[in-house]
Amino acid sequence: MKTEIHLLEKRFLDEIDLIEKDSFKEPWSKDAYEKEINNPLSTICVITVNDEVVAYGGFWKILDEGDINNIAVKKEYRGKGFGKMLMNALTEEAKEQNIKAMTLEVRVSNKSAIELYKKFGFVEAGVRKKYYSDSEDALIMWLEEL
Repeated sequence: MKTEIHLLEKRFLDEIDLIEKDSFKEPWSKDAYEKEINNPLSTICVITVNDEVVAYGGFWKILDEGDINNIAVKKEYRGKGFGKMLMNALTEEAKEQNIKAMTLEVRVSNKSAIELYKKFGFVEAGVRKKYYSDSEDALIMWLEEL
């Protein structure tokens, strides 16, 4: 099994689009991801296993902070350590860009993601009421020091 971590490239867009639609109630479009390729403030890491996209996630650099926007693991690869591998890759990329802290919003119902973020040192900092279009709240989490 050959596992690799890449930065987002156009060749990954079709597979990301399928995972995105399967993972989120409000998926980003394939075009949105394509625009991120040329966004100098965007970093998206992609994990492949034998050239198949199994996970991806990214952040926007805002001054010296990173705002994690989307993280997804293909359903059949969940619970196998790819979320942890992805978070390691994102935090390493952030450190290389001199990012000092990171933030994210996560659905309050997404307990597995919340637990993963806590393992990386993220702490709950607040709630955005009715953040999502279905009125679910978002938990705001911060990692104060990378």
